[in-house]
Amino acid sequence: MKTLVTGASGFVGSAVVRRLLREGHDVRVLVRPSSGRSNLRDLDVQLAEGDLTWPDSLQPACAGCDALFHVAADYRLWAPVPQQLYQANVEGTRAILEAACQAGISRIVYTSSVATLGIPGGGVPGDEQTPVCLDDMIGHYKRSKYLAEEVAREFAARGAPVIIVNPSTPIGPRDIKPTPTGRIVRDAMLGRMPAYVDTGLNVVHVDDVAEGHWLAFQKGMPGERYILGGENLSLRTLLAEIADIAGRRPPHWRLPHAAVMPVAYMAEAWARLTGLPPMATVEEVRMSRKQMFFSSVKAGRELGYQPGPARQALEDAVAWFALNHR
Repeated sequence: MKTLVTGASGFVGSAVVRRLLREGHDVRVLVRPSSGRSNLRDLDVQLAEGDLTWPDSLQPACAGCDALFHVAADYRLWAPVPQQLYQANVEGTRAILEAACQAGISRIVYTSSVATLGIPGGGVPGDEQTPVCLDDMIGHYKRSKYLAEEVAREFAARGAPVIIVNPSTPIGPRDIKPTPTGRIVRDAMLGRMPAYVDTGLNVVHVDDVAEGHWLAFQKGMPGERYILGGENLSLRTLLAEIADIAGRRPPHWRLPHAAVMPVAYMAEAWARLTGLPPMATVEEVRMSRKQMFFSSVKAGRELGYQPGPARQALEDAVAWFALNHR
């Protein structure tokens, strides 16, 4: 089967490519000319240069393909030009789905995010049915992913074979940028996080997320969405686990959100002057006011999804960052 994967040079995308290759898929990958290729090194894939914001490059990439895994996204919780997030995540999703439909692709897996889902509060996990609307989305990244998922749902409603998956917080090897969560793992293992705020995350191994994509491709229903999560952990527990793996003392100081917010504003102001990513963002602090816990019961019941322990994901991430951190 000829399969196109967008975002294949990235963290989740490269894990999906490896999973498809194990199943014998003939994989074509859409990569930007400027993208690093280290995550694709030694993989038997066909390169198609293009960009989600270049619609003319998408039809040749889709031509002759039977399946599409649209994993690519602009995952930044702070961007000096926020419109770039909407161009890549919303309009890019529209463009690649349109090209896939015109090419007659018969199975599409779209990678959304739990960022688009509602959170009940009080530590209760959210699921695919938790009520949510665009006004609940904090910041441009979450808004852009919410709108992008709406595009995917519109295509599915028109009969396109689109299955939606919502990964939680992937952790593991080959987080080359790294992602915002990968930065937490890297900084914690290096002893750069002496304090924490009272929040929580759902942590899952990136390879389990890739397995969830494969299961959704095999068993998912078009128009449905499936949370691909793992374990719900408080940030304190997460940092303690990383410290234990790295042989460091865990942080003991809990900072109130009100104390962190001014730091985030100053970090963003400095980022605008230097062009370097801020060490903390206002969006991150706002999101951290809730325990971002989620349930993967639906994916387990309907797809057979069974993620492994968060500890394994953290061990693999720490081992990779120990060899590759900057």
